[in-house]
Amino acid sequence: MILTLADTGFDAPRALLAGYGLSLIEIPAGEAIPGSFWGEVEAGLIGTDVFARADTPVHSLLHEAGHLIVMPAERRAHVHTDATDSVAEEDATCYLQILLADRLPGVGRERLMADMDAWGYTFRLGSARAWFEHDAEDARAFLESRGLLPLTCAL
Repeated sequence: MILTLADTGFDAPRALLAGYGLSLIEIPAGEAIPGSFWGEVEAGLIGTDVFARADTPVHSLLHEAGHLIVMPAERRAHVHTDATDSVAEEDATCYLQILLADRLPGVGRERLMADMDAWGYTFRLGSARAWFEHDAEDARAFLESRGLLPLTCAL
């Protein structure tokens, strides 16, 4: 079963996102999630706001937040629903979401990578873990070029 915000609560993710100047907006059960690219339970984004419900997977929340973290501020202000700019940015977002998982109690990178695989993320080497450990040099370099490694935020 994929870990959701019902399992972790909103407080720790909200604090984590706030460290990057983002707001986590909790949407009531049954309501549509604004700015959701995938629809249904998946997190959404509009500007610096990330929208999620209790049934939103943690990997989805961290992925959408990761998009906002890696993109330049001038793009972030205007983003709505679709945040992908390039393959390089998408890869950096996947790498960052794995790192961010370590900042959430009860989540961690191992659990997040398993959830990414279960959800259907696809990587050349067959799994999120194999990609992260053996094929993500370009994603890491992208994050370093943006000053996002070593991973820091105001918590």
